[in-house]
Amino acid sequence: MTSLQLLQATPSYLGSPKNHCSPLHGLESCSTMAELKQYHSQIIRFGLSSDNDAIGRVIKFCAVSNSGDLGYALKVFDTLPHPDAFIYNTIIRGYLQCQLTRNCIFLYSQMLRGSVTPNKFTFPPVIRACCVESAIEEGKQVHAHVLKFGYGSDGFSQNNLIHMYVNFHSLEEARKVFDKMPQQDVVSWTTLITGYSQWGFVDDAFEVFDSMPEKNSVCWNAMIAAYVQSNRFHDAFVLFDRMRLEKVSLDKFVAASMLSACTGLGALEQGEWIYGYIKKSGIELDSKLATTVIDMYCKCGCLDKAFEVFNGLTCKGISSWNCMIGGLAMHGKGEAAIELLKEMERDLVAPDYITFVNVLSACAHSGLVEEGWHYFLYMTEVHGIEPGKEHFGCMVDLLGRAGLLEDARKLINEMPTSPDAGVLGALLGACKIHGNIELGEEIGKKVIELEPRNSGRYVLLANMYANAGRWEDVANVRKLMNDRGVKKAPGFSVIELEGVVNEFIAGGRAHPQAKEIYAKVDEMLERIQSIGYVPDMDGVLHDIDEEERENPLYYHSEKLAIALGLLKTMPGATLRITKNLRVCKDCHNATIQLLCDFEPYFVRLLAAYRVNLAITYMCLHSQSQDYDDLNSFFFHDTDQNSEIAKKGDRACRICNYVLLGFAIS
Repeated sequence: MTSLQLLQATPSYLGSPKNHCSPLHGLESCSTMAELKQYHSQIIRFGLSSDNDAIGRVIKFCAVSNSGDLGYALKVFDTLPHPDAFIYNTIIRGYLQCQLTRNCIFLYSQMLRGSVTPNKFTFPPVIRACCVESAIEEGKQVHAHVLKFGYGSDGFSQNNLIHMYVNFHSLEEARKVFDKMPQQDVVSWTTLITGYSQWGFVDDAFEVFDSMPEKNSVCWNAMIAAYVQSNRFHDAFVLFDRMRLEKVSLDKFVAASMLSACTGLGALEQGEWIYGYIKKSGIELDSKLATTVIDMYCKCGCLDKAFEVFNGLTCKGISSWNCMIGGLAMHGKGEAAIELLKEMERDLVAPDYITFVNVLSACAHSGLVEEGWHYFLYMTEVHGIEPGKEHFGCMVDLLGRAGLLEDARKLINEMPTSPDAGVLGALLGACKIHGNIELGEEIGKKVIELEPRNSGRYVLLANMYANAGRWEDVANVRKLMNDRGVKKAPGFSVIELEGVVNEFIAGGRAHPQAKEIYAKVDEMLERIQSIGYVPDMDGVLHDIDEEERENPLYYHSEKLAIALGLLKTMPGATLRITKNLRVCKDCHNATIQLLCDFEPYFVRLLAAYRVNLAITYMCLHSQSQDYDDLNSFFFHDTDQNSEIAKKGDRACRICNYVLLGFAIS
């Protein structure tokens, strides 16, 4: 009987009944390093310290087990005179798990120098290590070895090669690997789809998706997610409808992607249908999916429903807390956001970096200067979180909105790192609001150089010059944009009615009810003009940030969306209008006059259509001039006698319009 056979047959007595078995069998159920070392000592006593089979099991536990010790595995590895491929593979996996990816590549080279032939289990972790390290040349060599050693048809290796080339932005190489595979599996298809979309080639991704012989929910989600991440929400909805027609079951991943699409378009009805499906079909509402639902409700103006979902969670993850605080922030409910932070701490959930970004943002949107300073210091003093650029950006935004421009500038100068475009952009926006052309010009030029492809930076500086009557400088900024080929994003507004998402651009007539919509806009504006509304013509003359100047001022996209809503709503209906750019000053003024200043008239107008509306949105002045994401404004039912409406503590400092809680019965 050999030593190994003897070892396998010999019981071990380590003081515990469960260990009354051979050391090799005991290694299979080993749970601690202390147990492992006892088994290891027995293996050594049997003279098997150089046996690859026995020692390989020791190394496996140490290198890849959650209770293992990679350092111990390496010490044992160094004692082996001739480690085999299994042992090399195990150490490589251990390095990868510990994110020591460069060591994976070095060990693979050592394996080849030791004339140990790699097998199909060697290549996937080595290829992944090359991905993480962006080791392009080494990755190509490993690809050659895959072919050289006869694993050109191994699906695991080929799929990892596709992912590697995608990571290297070598999409042609990724496609070549894909096309040469004898049989692609779902991982092959989804990796290529995700790869194309990741680098902006969404139409190529769809071409791959459409050519799939069979599609499962993973593939559908990969393509829907590609559309959502590219802000092509309409395409996501079209594909989702097709998925439902083909009777593909909706899983939590597709649900999360579609909820994000609903958020992007403000499509509350669709979002609520998906949430209802989740509850009805028993899909697990884990922390990530719950956060997506909360985010959807927050950005569609339904804070009460967001809170309902949030409060219904049996276990609230940090992302759920952050999302709810962020939702309160975007609605200007700074005091409520601070109170939720305190509740979070009472529940012994430690706030993180993002938590304080959202809290400071809430302070900025609510004008809570003292509270903002308090939490800016509190995050470091109490929780040990050093402020990053996002925190500084929120503080600059807060101080800038309050007109404390010198304090904002001083804070920027005290930053431990150079301010980025986000921080400086917040100060630039404040300079425009408060008419500080000198500081605004200085900051504006810096921001443009930091983000030369961001049209909003040029636009803001040009508008500042225009407000000061410096038309030659306006022309110079526009010329710089043209010379650099910078195009501004077109403005559009979206309204969801009866489950259908309607999109408008300024002056657009593509909607089948365009004639009625334009007639309704004319009626609305004619009536408010009779009681004092005067169009803001400055926006037409020089404001190149909002809707195109050549489009009639009266027919900006949000006015068209409101008109359609009034045409099609039923009693008690809710209108939610989402815009991809900031609301232009004229539309801001017109909407406020329709809903607040001329309440008696507008009540009659609304009564004729039996709609009760109130506006909840940040006015033009209160919005950060630096935001590129969706700025939405919402109409919803509310109580005219609510405490918010009575207090009026969410008023814009420039125009004194209440930002939240406008109520019309």
